[in-house]
Amino acid sequence: MNKYSSNTSLNIARILYLIVCEFAGMALAYQVLGPDKLWVGMLIGLLIAMFFMFIENLSKSYTIRGFSTGTFGLLIGLFCAWLMTKVGVPEIISSVFHEVIPNNEAFNTAFNTMLFASLGFLGTVISLRSGQDDFAVVIPYVRFRSDSTKGRPLLLDSDVITDGRINAVMRSGFLEKNIIIPRFILEELQIMSNSPSPGRRQRGQKGLECLENLQASRDIKVTVHDSTARSSEDSHDAHLLQISQILNAQILTTDDNLTKVARLQNVDILNLNDINEALKPHVDVGTRVQLPIVRTGKEEHQGVGYLPDGTMIVVNNAVSKIGTTQSVTVISTINTSAGLMVFADMDNDKQKKN
Repeated sequence: MNKYSSNTSLNIARILYLIVCEFAGMALAYQVLGPDKLWVGMLIGLLIAMFFMFIENLSKSYTIRGFSTGTFGLLIGLFCAWLMTKVGVPEIISSVFHEVIPNNEAFNTAFNTMLFASLGFLGTVISLRSGQDDFAVVIPYVRFRSDSTKGRPLLLDSDVITDGRINAVMRSGFLEKNIIIPRFILEELQIMSNSPSPGRRQRGQKGLECLENLQASRDIKVTVHDSTARSSEDSHDAHLLQISQILNAQILTTDDNLTKVARLQNVDILNLNDINEALKPHVDVGTRVQLPIVRTGKEEHQGVGYLPDGTMIVVNNAVSKIGTTQSVTVISTINTSAGLMVFADMDNDKQKKN
């Protein structure tokens, strides 16, 4: 998880490539121009190495997944061009315009070159712009993603990693146990853990401990996606959405703004707060619950209990039942600025009234 290891490996690869180009250029110059012109080979090798290193720098955000997708589109384009040459498209054009085209053989060669280059280019570009489901239309059951683990992976952001509920949720088995952590999220947690602000530093340390606990679990797979932010203009949220679309992963978060943006872009996202809200018991008039009575209310005869989600219920004639669990029935609910107020009667009292 060292953020400098990837850059160090790339720099070593660049240096080795530069050395190989220099020696290759010198060897070629020695064979063709003689030992006095070794500097020409060194210069040519340097220029070639710099050109390809410049291309590599332009494509630093281009991954092997994109390369495989582009190669697939290139093959489709070349196959279409080959079919057009087999049906005699160049010959048909040269025969129609035979008065304008004096040399049919030269025209066919140039036309075939342009045809293969153009259709190959179009196939590559269209495949890179296409979604994963589009490939399944061309070749059924073929999708450009890793399915080594059953189910779709979960992409975690820093907010959900620093949330205290994530460990319990993942071990519950309700969500897929294939977790992906982008490298820039790890870097963000590392920066937070070294922050001079006590609160921010505690959140960062809590997030790193959470990842260590998840990684130590045998039934949970944690993978670090080697990706960094493409530029300073791209926010972490935008880059997270891009990664989720590339990997066909669901995002797990507690950030409400990220949730809204993801849903506007049709990106699958799960919000722990939504799950928590859905699991809250709905208290309506007539609902019967088993309630522990823990203290007295404002009135002398009232007892107060709390539901697991923290909802307070005021029970009439329950002051003598403090410290016990009673079956109560909700008789009214009032929404106030402080929250939901619930009033109930004990079932024993209702039976006596009847």
